Amino acid sequence: MKKSEYLRRVPISKNNICIYRDESKCTNCGACKGICKSRIGVYGHYDMDKAKEPICINCGQCSLVCPNNSIREVEDYKKVRKDIEKGYKIIVQIAPATRFLLGDEFGYSPGKNVIGKLITALHLMGVSYVFDTAFGADLTITEEANEFIERLNNNGLLPMFTSCCPAWVKYVSEFYPEFTDNLSSTKSPIGMMGATIKNYFVPKNNITKYKVVAIVPCTAKKYEITLGDDVDYAITVREVAKWIRESKIDFRKLESSKFDDFTGTSSGIIFGTSGGVMEAMLRYAYHKLTYRSPGKKLLNNEAVRGLSDIKESIIKIGDREISVAVVNGTGDVPKLIEMIKSGEKKYDIVEVMACDGGCIAGGGGSKKYKITNTNKDLRSKAMYKKDKSVKRRNSYENPKIKKLYKELGIKPNSEESKRLLHVSNRKIEKVK
Repeated sequence: MKKSEYLRRVPISKNNICIYRDESKCTNCGACKGICKSRIGVYGHYDMDKAKEPICINCGQCSLVCPNNSIREVEDYKKVRKDIEKGYKIIVQIAPATRFLLGDEFGYSPGKNVIGKLITALHLMGVSYVFDTAFGADLTITEEANEFIERLNNNGLLPMFTSCCPAWVKYVSEFYPEFTDNLSSTKSPIGMMGATIKNYFVPKNNITKYKVVAIVPCTAKKYEITLGDDVDYAITVREVAKWIRESKIDFRKLESSKFDDFTGTSSGIIFGTSGGVMEAMLRYAYHKLTYRSPGKKLLNNEAVRGLSDIKESIIKIGDREISVAVVNGTGDVPKLIEMIKSGEKKYDIVEVMACDGGCIAGGGGSKKYKITNTNKDLRSKAMYKKDKSVKRRNSYENPKIKKLYKELGIKPNSEESKRLLHVSNRKIEKVK
C-alpha cells in the first residue's frame, strides 16, 4: 500500500466486497478520511505504513459522505433481478431502519415511514414474500436477554457487548480481539430472520428454489452474510431505490401493502437507532427478572436515547442495579475500552453501533438529504413515535415468536436454539 494513497483519503482494497472507489470521480477531497478517522476510528488506528492491506470494517460511512459518489457499495440487486428471471422465489426481509430511510429517495421528508409502499413495490418487481426483520430483532432480543441474564446469574464474562452491528463486531475482532468473547453469541436480526426462513418457513411451505434477500441501511451486512448461509443477498436502501426506479414504478403513487408474515414488535423496530437495542433488551430483561411488565420509565428510556457519544446509566431491575453504556460510533470505543481495562468503569452490558446515530444513518442509506444531526433526530423520533403508537412494545409479547419456539420445540438460549440462532465463534478472519 502506497503512503501517498492515504494522505488525503481512505484507501480501499480491491478485495473489498462491500464498497469500491470509482477513481474517475474522486477529487481527493478528504471527506472519506475525515469520517473514518473522527467518527469510525479506523483511519490511523493501525500502522498504515506497515499494513499490506488497508483495514476496513465495511461500515460504508465513507460512501455516505463522499460528495462525488466516487465511493459506492458493491451492488447486488441486479443479481436478485436475474434470479427472479430464472424462476427463483425471492423471500425478502426488510430491516427496521429501511422504512424510515427509503422515503428520502422519493422526495419524502426525513423519517417518513414508507414500509407499505415498499412492500407493494417489491411484489410488483417479482418478489414472492416480504417479511419484517423486526421479527428477527425480537428473536435477537429474546436470545440476547436470556444470554445476558445467564451471564449475570452465573458470574459469566461481563460486560456483555451487543452483536447486532457487523461493523462493530469486525472492529472489536480486528483491534481488540481479547474482547471478542465479551460479544453476545446471538446472530444479528437479519441472521435470525434468515435462519427462521430457511429452517422453518421454507420447509413448512415446501419451497425448493428460492433466495433470501435482506434490504438494509448497511454496507457491512454484505460482509456479514458471507460468514454463514442464512442470507443470500444484502442490498442497501440506495440499491432498492435504484431497482424501483429502473422498474419504472411511480413510488409515490403506490398503495400500501402489509407484510406476508413474520412481523415484529416496536421493540424490534427501535433497533434502528442508537440505544434502541439496549432499550429493547432491558424491557425484556426486566420482564424476565421480575415477572412483571416494564413501566413507563423503561418503555421510554431517555437514559439510552440520543446522539451523545457515550451514554451511561444505572438501570434498577428488581433488587439489581444494571450498569449500561451505549456507544454511538466506533470512534469512541478506545475511550470505553480504556475505562474498562483501567477499572475506572464497570459495566454489565454495552451497546455499540459503528455509525453515528445507529442504522438510521447507516452507510447504505439515502444520500438525498444532508447527513445532519437534525435529520438523524427526525428519523429517530419517527421510530419512537411508532414505538409509542402500537399495542405490543415488548418482544416477549410477540405471538409469532412464541409460535416459532413452540413449533421448533426449542427454548430461548437452550443448546438447540444456540445451534440455530447463535454463532459458534466470534473470532472471525481479519477483515478487508
